[in-house]
Amino acid sequence: MKVLKFGGTSVANAQNILKVEDIIKKESLKNRVVVVVSALHGVTDQLIKAAESASQSNENYFQIIKNIEEKHLDLVKELIPILDQSSWLSFVKKHFNDIEDICNGIFVLGEFTDRIKDKITSYGEFLSSNIITARLKSEGLNVFWMNSAENITTNSNFTNAKVHFEATEKNLLQFLNENQNQIIIAPGFIAKDEKRNSTTLGRGGSDYTASIIASSINADELQIWTDVSGMMTSDPRLVSDAKPIPEISYSEAMELSHFGAKVLYPPTIQPVMVKNIDLRIKNTFDPEAPGTLISHNLKKNDPENEPIAVGISNMSNIALLTLEGSGMIGIPGFSAKLFQCLSNEKVNVILITQSSSEHSITVAIHEKDMIGAKSAIDSAFEDDLKLKRLEPVKIETGLSIVALVGENMKSRSGVSAKMFGCLGNNGINIRAIAQGSSEKNISIVILEKDIKKAVNVLHEEFFESEIKQIHLYICGTGNVGKKLIQQIYDQNEYLKENLLINLRIAGLSNSRKMIFADKGIPENDWNDWNQHGEEASVEKFTREIISRNLRNSVFIDVTASSEVPNMYEKLLKKSINIVACNKIAASSGFENYRSLKSIARNHSCKFLFETNVGAGLPIIGTINDLIRSGDKITSIQAVLSGTLNFVFNNYNGSKTFSEVVAQAQKEGYTEPDPRLDLSGTDVARKILILAREAGYSLEFDDIENESFLPEECMKGNVQDFYQSLTKYEDHFKNILHQAKNNGKILKYVAEFNDGKAKVGLQHIAPESDLFHLYGKDNIVIFKTLRYSEQPLVVKGAGAGAEVTASGVFADIVRSV
Repeated sequence: MKVLKFGGTSVANAQNILKVEDIIKKESLKNRVVVVVSALHGVTDQLIKAAESASQSNENYFQIIKNIEEKHLDLVKELIPILDQSSWLSFVKKHFNDIEDICNGIFVLGEFTDRIKDKITSYGEFLSSNIITARLKSEGLNVFWMNSAENITTNSNFTNAKVHFEATEKNLLQFLNENQNQIIIAPGFIAKDEKRNSTTLGRGGSDYTASIIASSINADELQIWTDVSGMMTSDPRLVSDAKPIPEISYSEAMELSHFGAKVLYPPTIQPVMVKNIDLRIKNTFDPEAPGTLISHNLKKNDPENEPIAVGISNMSNIALLTLEGSGMIGIPGFSAKLFQCLSNEKVNVILITQSSSEHSITVAIHEKDMIGAKSAIDSAFEDDLKLKRLEPVKIETGLSIVALVGENMKSRSGVSAKMFGCLGNNGINIRAIAQGSSEKNISIVILEKDIKKAVNVLHEEFFESEIKQIHLYICGTGNVGKKLIQQIYDQNEYLKENLLINLRIAGLSNSRKMIFADKGIPENDWNDWNQHGEEASVEKFTREIISRNLRNSVFIDVTASSEVPNMYEKLLKKSINIVACNKIAASSGFENYRSLKSIARNHSCKFLFETNVGAGLPIIGTINDLIRSGDKITSIQAVLSGTLNFVFNNYNGSKTFSEVVAQAQKEGYTEPDPRLDLSGTDVARKILILAREAGYSLEFDDIENESFLPEECMKGNVQDFYQSLTKYEDHFKNILHQAKNNGKILKYVAEFNDGKAKVGLQHIAPESDLFHLYGKDNIVIFKTLRYSEQPLVVKGAGAGAEVTASGVFADIVRSV
């Protein structure tokens, strides 16, 4: 014999009930079955709403009852043949008259007790099971209706009654022996106490009813039919990639359901677990799907290769209560007293953690129980609180519990480190931790606002190890930004296949528009994204990134804005990685530079800015490798401006200096304002950054800047600048001829030596490493303790949108 239970969504309407009928017909051909059904979807809540309205003297209860009645009358008309409808329509009307009478009494008395609540809510399952029985009879099936309330005996703890299993088992066995029909239909949720008062088994109690029946009759299998294809690795409403769990042990299922896996009512498991009866969760709307098997008899092919965890569950609306004080230390029975007072208040303790010093104990409870729990604790420990042996109870709200569950965790080392590491890397603070000695469950308490992010991070780490989702927020869509975006789209398949990462452009912003897409902006859409975006501001863009709170987030600054770096601190403190092409932050005041790096370290995230110097050349990375390996940089000589190198490589007298600078700007080698390059400001920033990365505490004002530009060139706007260049053409020709006359060429050189830095135009002889440097190339020559005689040289293209974008891209990959 098998027991099948169908939930509220499975019997929500006539169309769904016909699907249920097909499942019952198919199963009853092979087995005798007991079918337990819930109330029609939403009916129990509506019955409670009607009674509560009546208790508040709100006459609206009458209309609520009429609406529920119409729903049942329509169901009879759709499911039962016309010739049989009259009696069943009368049946429905009679019982809704009873419901109305009860609510009338509530309205007069203004009282809605738990006992009355059980009475009125029992009608939902009673009516649905009778109508379904009538439908099956009309189809000629061998079916009989069993009143669960007459056979399941409980105590008088209304709304959450405890079952008397011995009496219940005896009643059920007797009933099923006396009624040998192939199909037995029974209402879930409802029972009676020893005085024959209506009781219920708690919300979700229809699952429990089915389990009680299966246990009592030693059924071959219990099937819970619902609207999902089994238990899932996580809540699919939070994790789009959640997967059905093919099979799971009873203890694992118990842990998942206790901590919020909604597909199974927690008490359901115990009765069938004791009798070693398999439990299978199936989908009414996809009956061929295998579902989830819960059993003691699972076959493990290779335990070493089995997944570490089977699922992640979560529970919201949690409060933490902490009791601490010196009066707790070494006092026997203190914890017992605490839990007893909470038990007396009917407060369910979900999680417990206690310091090893016994100085404090923290419990997690439902927020709705918070006030009652505090009152009970204050009363029970009144004397200790007055004498200051205990501190007043601390209450924290707005919390959630996340539980990682799996029996294999006990045989694997490093599970906790893996769990806490991936959460920490995503800026998720853990408020409390609990792990049982069985090591089947690691439970943590976090902020409610982090729940979606935390569950996705854990799911990715433990169930989607093939591909890691990275969410990119790109600020700046100019030449470099456009090249970067295209490189991301072009290279993403390679990254997924070879590095197991998937880059999603989750946000774009320029100075005018911004747009967000948590699942990524499709390649076909990004060219015209700014036509659909909202008005942008750096602060709004940052605020939105933080509020979306997506895992593995990277903020990419490919602007020259002085405003954008002001947001770095906020982002780093939320453990959002930053990749900056923008040089302003790294060349700002030394304390700010050091603070940003420190914040990144303390919040387990990355602050990378390789392209600040040399575009895509591995210059900063080389410094970092040298320092980490114990070397010390003693001097740096470099040509760091692709712009200036391009300008002086191309300025030979055939074109004016102004024309060569304009060509450099047109080809994308200069900043939007070329004066930043030609004034040496940009080069000074670069040597400052290199010196800082080498471990020296320099400020920008410490750098000596020998400018070759007449002072007038720095005044006015960019147009004025070009006019000044034309005006001073003779000045620039004179500089060029002086170098040529000595057989040398012009290079704008940055130098760092003995803790001091300077930048300026120099005459370079043919024997110098800087002489043979063409186009937009950069070169950096490092002398270190290890490279003292033969310096270390990094040389290559140091400007251009393509190479700069590739350097940013490399930093993005490094950040994850």
